[in-house]
Amino acid sequence: MTSTAPETQRGHDAGDPLGEQPTSWQRRLRRFGHVPRPETSLRDRLDPPYTRPGRQVWSVLAIPPHVADRLVRWSGWGGPLLVTLVAGLLRFWKLDQPHAVIFDETYYAKDAWALVNQGYEGSWPKDVDKQILNDPSSVPIPTDPGYVVHPPVGKWIIGFGEQLFGFTPFGWRFMVAVLGTISVFLLCRIGRRLFRSTFLGCLAGLLLAVDGLHFVMSRTALLDLIVMFFVLAAFGCLVVDRDHARRRLAAALPVDEEGVLRPNARVAETLRLGWRPWRLAAGVMLGLAFATKWNGLYVLAAFGLMTVLWDVGARRTAGAVHPYQAVLRRDLIPAFVSTVPVAIVTYIVSWTGWIVTDKGYYRNWAATEGKDSSWSWLFPDWLRSLWHYENQVYDFHVGLTSGHTYESNPWSWLVLGRPVSYFYEEQTGCTQSSTGKCAAEVLAIGTPLLWWLACFALAYVVWRWFFRRDWRAGAIACGVVAGWLPWFFYQERTIFLFYAVVFVPFLCLAVTMLLGAIAGPAAGTGARAELGLTTDDPTGERRRTLGAIAVGVLVLLIIWNFIYFWPLFTGTQIPEDLWRDRMWLDTWV
Repeated sequence: MTSTAPETQRGHDAGDPLGEQPTSWQRRLRRFGHVPRPETSLRDRLDPPYTRPGRQVWSVLAIPPHVADRLVRWSGWGGPLLVTLVAGLLRFWKLDQPHAVIFDETYYAKDAWALVNQGYEGSWPKDVDKQILNDPSSVPIPTDPGYVVHPPVGKWIIGFGEQLFGFTPFGWRFMVAVLGTISVFLLCRIGRRLFRSTFLGCLAGLLLAVDGLHFVMSRTALLDLIVMFFVLAAFGCLVVDRDHARRRLAAALPVDEEGVLRPNARVAETLRLGWRPWRLAAGVMLGLAFATKWNGLYVLAAFGLMTVLWDVGARRTAGAVHPYQAVLRRDLIPAFVSTVPVAIVTYIVSWTGWIVTDKGYYRNWAATEGKDSSWSWLFPDWLRSLWHYENQVYDFHVGLTSGHTYESNPWSWLVLGRPVSYFYEEQTGCTQSSTGKCAAEVLAIGTPLLWWLACFALAYVVWRWFFRRDWRAGAIACGVVAGWLPWFFYQERTIFLFYAVVFVPFLCLAVTMLLGAIAGPAAGTGARAELGLTTDDPTGERRRTLGAIAVGVLVLLIIWNFIYFWPLFTGTQIPEDLWRDRMWLDTWV
């Protein structure tokens, strides 16, 4: 039995069986949408093909075949770029509004300005924010070192925008908005590679573009969006590395006389996968995440384990009888060296400004208070001073238990239990409101319908990984766990919902995976084609049509929800009545 739409998927190897004929009970269950799992060739299991739209799509649009082929070739880049353009326009629209120092911008904007101008953070006087907004050129940079509790990479990035556009709200928000926009493009490409579908990749990017928390964080000079960017970039590098490694395995496996790729235990267990630059790049990205905020360290551990397990799966698929032992001998040490030491070196290099200026906080601790240390003969003073500084910062973080109006427990994050108000301004004499007041607020909250749907999507992802052993579901779950689980160890600490922005891209991937399942496989392609459910099959067509309608409705509702909350994402002034209408939960006030 062969596919009736060969243009939609790369064909099986010549002579490769497509599986047994479906039994009578399977044929009877087709009318209820049942599709047995088809047999897949070894080559497609190691290097899955990308799906392509069927010919009937282009026929309906009256597009000639040669033009359609060109559109398909360009869609892999054109689609993500189009979604990114939309995301960028949204994020840069009135980026300097509100013209204020909102929430923790009071720390990072000033620390970044000092860092890029003198190499270390200064001790700023209190109540200097208004002077900065009115006339930043009149504010001198303090030369006394300031005690800061986060590594410098994120502040270097914020400071670069300030160097380009000045010590202004637009300047200190510019680079964060750039990274927020680029992260949408990255997610489109990662989703495309993960699901082997340009449409699903672009859908994941679109969901990220209209997520409220990601949007607000992209327009605010805080560090967490920057951590998210590097975590997402590292994940993308590891996904590319996974594809390249499996492609090398496929190229090394033997082909029988019929041209069919066959597993081989000796090749699978002894092949060295060689130079893996994408995994090295992932190590650098994870180091930069760690050098922005410490929670990147947990992501480093989770992703390091994930990439090793991917190697186990690849060698097992290629025919390894003892895949864990093979990975232990061939892959474990290279994987460790490419990630952990590279990330640590990247972290230390990020402190270069503090090291070379010799004026940063605790910079000379080793030569003064720590001069009698028993380790002074082994490590240079700057390294011992940095180690002492890190210990002091760690004690600060774990001991930060002072209450805050907007603190929240990580258990409540997925349901948006307690968002954070970054900015609130009330105006009286507003004739449009029954109360006579208007309100302008910047509320760090995810798009509610997207996040609440993500709760169901995560349950589906866990089911898919546990019962179907779908590596894509496992990868998505790993991203969520790496960004969310560490905060459960510090529930006594003062923590906030906006920390969750680190794993928002993985929530969007989870929702995309769920929506893809709701839509179902295209009739005439993939599993349905192998089972004879072609475009002429009314059950398959009906299932696909209903699924596509359901997905379209859900996506439109999420976009509407983003538009509805737009005033709360941007600080747009609205009548207090309309502001209260958007307070769906009492805990949001």
